[in-house]
Formats: sequence, structure tokens, C-alpha cells
Amino acid sequence: MQTVKIPVSIDPIRASTSGLRYEGTVPSKQNKRLNELCAGDCSDVTVSLECGVDIQGIVYLKGKAVTELTLLCQRCMTPYTTKVTVEFSFSPCKTKEEIDELPDAYEPIECNEIGEVRLHQLIEDELIIAMPIIPMHQNADCNLGTSDIAVGEIEPSQEERPNPFAVLEKLKSK
Repeated sequence: MQTVKIPVSIDPIRASTSGLRYEGTVPSKQNKRLNELCAGDCSDVTVSLECGVDIQGIVYLKGKAVTELTLLCQRCMTPYTTKVTVEFSFSPCKTKEEIDELPDAYEPIECNEIGEVRLHQLIEDELIIAMPIIPMHQNADCNLGTSDIAVGEIEPSQEERPNPFAVLEKLKSK
């Protein structure tokens, strides 16, 4: 299959009844929110997407997205590159009842007023969710990964304080 640019939006019902498949890329400049969260621009996102109707008659969009992100290590504060891969399985829903009846294998998505789904935004959302919460190198690769950092010193107590319950001990012995 030829690698092409992934369309910005598609009609999931029409694409599913046609059994469309897409193999392509989403240019990195289209992922503005993702780029803002990275230390540098992310690479182009490689996407494979399959549209279809399952045995139960549920319209679905299944796919996989892969990209490389440049993140700032929160331990040594140097940039590093990590690969982020997400797999997704969506089904368009119009009402709350449809969402409640949807099997756990699918996540619900909303269509816009003309019945289309914005694919670029959907893929970008999934990649943002898959980003590490606290980006860090592996311990072996990190400059500060093996050394402990101590902030301040704990001073031993200056003098022995008297027991405040010593008075009660005297009363008890009387």
C-alpha cells in the first residue's frame, strides 16, 4: 500500500462501509499542541488506520500511530528522544444510550455537525495521552540517574529534652 498523507477529517460511516484503509503520515507541523509539550518538534507521525463494520454492526476506526518525541529529562534536565506508540479503536456515537451500549473494545468519539471526525486531532490527542507523565532517561543513560541528590542537612537535636509525662510518672508512684 502506498504511503500518503492522512486526511484531516473523514466520514466514519462512509469510510467504514467502503472498508477504507490508510497507511500514511501526519506532518509534524499539524501537531501544534504536541509540539508545545516537547523540548523540540516531534517527528512526522506514522499512522495506519482501518475503517470497517464488525460482526455486531458497529462502525469502527482501528489504528496505530508511531512518532518520536524530544523530551526534557526531569532528572538531569537534558533533552532525549523517545518513541511513542499508540493503538486505538474508536466508534462514532451520537447519543448517551449509544455510548452506554458500546462494547469495552471501543472508545466513543463524536462526529461534528456534518458527520465527520477530525483524524489529525484524534491522533494528536492519543499521542498526548501516551506521553510519559515524568519524562526521564533510562538509569543507565541519565547523567544523574545513579547519584542521589540531598537537599539540605538534617541536624541532630541539640540537647536532651525532658519527658513531659515525667510528672505523671511521679503521681502514679505515690
